[in-house]
Amino acid sequence: MAVGNGGAKKVVAPMEVSVEAGNAGDAAWMDDDGRPRRSGTFWTASAHIITAVIGSGVLSLAWAIAQLGWVAGPAVMLLFAAVIYYTSTLLAECYRTGDPATGKRNYTYMDAVRSNLGGPKVIFCGVIQYANLVGVAIGYTIASSISMRAIRRADCFHANGHADPCKSSSNPYMILFGLVQIVFSQIPDFDQIWWLSIVAAVMSFTYSGIGLSLGITQTISNGGIKGSLTGISIGVGITATQKVWRSLQAFGDIAFAYSFSNILIEIQGHDQGAAAV
Repeated sequence: MAVGNGGAKKVVAPMEVSVEAGNAGDAAWMDDDGRPRRSGTFWTASAHIITAVIGSGVLSLAWAIAQLGWVAGPAVMLLFAAVIYYTSTLLAECYRTGDPATGKRNYTYMDAVRSNLGGPKVIFCGVIQYANLVGVAIGYTIASSISMRAIRRADCFHANGHADPCKSSSNPYMILFGLVQIVFSQIPDFDQIWWLSIVAAVMSFTYSGIGLSLGITQTISNGGIKGSLTGISIGVGITATQKVWRSLQAFGDIAFAYSFSNILIEIQGHDQGAAAV
């Protein structure tokens, strides 16, 4: 193209405009299924998993083992560990439908069920999943209220001595925890905050380390490992009904500690490095 400038002509090469340029730029921010590219890494995926596994469920494991004994307690833990490993393996295999490398991604548990089973099984599995989520939410609420009440009792013992029973209700703490959860749930894209699971993982390691340290200190103070092979015994202060109830409660506490698989597919859906974990 010729351009006149004071009588002189200058040849300017034609400029190429491609409609693919914008698509190429967008492709850098999109995944292979057209969704925004996952920004997570191996480390953020690991933090998510650590937060889920070393969650508040570990706080009641010592009590659960004391109720079941040194035989049934570790056996139940190994049983649930095997179940959660098998479940997690199945869910990881269901993350993509068809080809494991290029197949359609399933970003939620219901997407995986719909892609692999379909039909009325989607509704059935959905009901089971939501019932499980409700149970886990109740478990977290109870565990949080028990922990807060334990802190309140410890303060009471320090102030009034151990002769004071320091009785208190856990209901206010349950309500407080629920209100905090409602407030946090209103924060937009709260699950997208990358540093949140890092902080949660550090906190999980912290209170797990505190619990382990207290256990070791108590063992040294007792002069050895206490407990029995069969757990609590029926006798003074413990009836047969109470033993059965406590044993079932211990089963529930251990199962609650292994509730990681509920969010496995969601972790894979957010993190690029989740497949390598």
